[in-house]
Amino acid sequence: MRYLGRLAVATSITLALAGCGKKEEAPAPAASEVAAATEAAAPKALPTPGVYEVSDASGKVVGTTTINADGSYADDSVGSPRVAGIVKMVDGKTCFDPSGKAPEECFTDSAAAADGSFTATDAKGAVMTVRPKAK
Repeated sequence: MRYLGRLAVATSITLALAGCGKKEEAPAPAASEVAAATEAAAPKALPTPGVYEVSDASGKVVGTTTINADGSYADDSVGSPRVAGIVKMVDGKTCFDPSGKAPEECFTDSAAAADGSFTATDAKGAVMTVRPKAK
C-alpha cells in the first residue's frame, strides 16, 4: 500500500512539474519575412507630386501628367484637351478620377527604377512608361 501511495505522489509531482515546464516558442520570422509582411500590409502611397512624361509601348511620348501635392492632377495629351481631376489609390492601383462625366481610370504600377521611371498598365493591358521630367 505504501508503494502505491509513493507512486501516486511521484506521479502527481511529475505531472505538476511537466505543467510548469517551458513551452517551446515558435522561431522568430526572418527580417525579409517581416519586411514583406509590412510592405504587403502598408497601403501604397500616392505618386510623388511632380511632372511626368508618359510614353506608349513604342516609346513615343503621348503626353505629360502633373500631380500636385493636394492630390489633384492634370493630363496634357498630344492632340487632346487637358483633363484634370483627382488621383487616388484604390486596391493598390493608381486611379485618376477626372472631373465631369469621364470614367475613372486605374493603373497597376511597377516598382520605380533608379531614375524614377516605372511602367503603368491599364485595365486593358496597355503598358505605358512614366518618367519624371527634369526640372
